[in-house]
Amino acid sequence: MSGLHVDSVRKQIGDKQILNDVFISCKPGQIVGLLGRNGSGKSTLLKIMFGSLAAEYKFVTIDDSKLDSLYGNRKLIHYLPQDNYLPNHIKIKSIIHCFCNKENAAVLVENDLIKPFLQKKIKELSAGENRILEILLMVHSEATYLLFDEPFNGVSPLCVEILKDLIKKHSKDKGFIITDHDYENVLDISSTVILMDNGNTKVIKEFKELIQFGYLPAGSLSPIL
Repeated sequence: MSGLHVDSVRKQIGDKQILNDVFISCKPGQIVGLLGRNGSGKSTLLKIMFGSLAAEYKFVTIDDSKLDSLYGNRKLIHYLPQDNYLPNHIKIKSIIHCFCNKENAAVLVENDLIKPFLQKKIKELSAGENRILEILLMVHSEATYLLFDEPFNGVSPLCVEILKDLIKKHSKDKGFIITDHDYENVLDISSTVILMDNGNTKVIKEFKELIQFGYLPAGSLSPIL
């Protein structure tokens, strides 16, 4: 079975069951929008999928090959955490050439969003500029699957639209799982929408289901679904 498949994920923190036999899957060409209230387990699930967080049980495969370790995932899956992950003291041009292969690095250094900052260090960027760089690095990486946790946080509305277009363009060859509190941006680019609710995942077919399951208040206006 092709694609990324995560099955039977169970995670307990203290006396609270955060994830209860969760299943989620993604294929190249697919953008999966992962929605849920604060504390529903979205970030926990992404970290377990990536391999940076242990679980009581998980079963992760890519194209029928079982993945057991973070090392085994590193060329297949990249994870964008909520917090910045790039080293502050290195110039952006150097980071690009470390993170991307020669062909993708050549493309990225010509990107209009990055060009003005190539000689700067990470610590000289604003939070929004840093976030844009992190997203562009991952989109231009060789990883087939990208897990994005709050990618648009702190990014200006204009740049969010540019990044959404970039994600849609690269989804032809990559699979994305994206969570963001700004649900409208998630719904705008997602081919599949999944709601985290009470430790389980539910596939959302109609916008009204987000209201029925209590994710959105009654009377919320439907943008896309």
